[in-house]
Amino acid sequence: MEERLEELNRFLANLNVFYRKLQNYHWNIEGEDFFEVHAKLEEYYDEVNEQIDEIAEHILTLDGQPWGTLRDYIEKATLEEAENKKITSSKIFKQLIEDLESLRAQVLSIKKKAEVANDYGTSSLMDEYILDYEKKLWMLHHVTK
Repeated sequence: MEERLEELNRFLANLNVFYRKLQNYHWNIEGEDFFEVHAKLEEYYDEVNEQIDEIAEHILTLDGQPWGTLRDYIEKATLEEAENKKITSSKIFKQLIEDLESLRAQVLSIKKKAEVANDYGTSSLMDEYILDYEKKLWMLHHVTK
């Protein structure tokens, strides 16, 4: 169980870094498609904010302790923070694809381990994230063609 809780907490850390990255991009997007991308990024970070709460509460249901400090997130996340600078949508889309692929790989790993441990609640929760990431990746790949 400890290993699964550690992985869920690392996922929580990545979600928090991803949330901040999306907000950073939301604030710093520039270019002709500013309005559309600005709005889409807000939609994405609102969703991630809900996911952060869902994962933290799931960790609690497993009698774990969710990481809750910025230090935890920065030290233990595998995703990188965004820089504080202006950025175009094409660069944002490329980075979102990389991050979503990383998050998808992470939830697939959590799901596999949960299945082996007969932790069907965690496994089922990861299914939702897998579907969400796959749809977002499909859409982002169409934008970048």
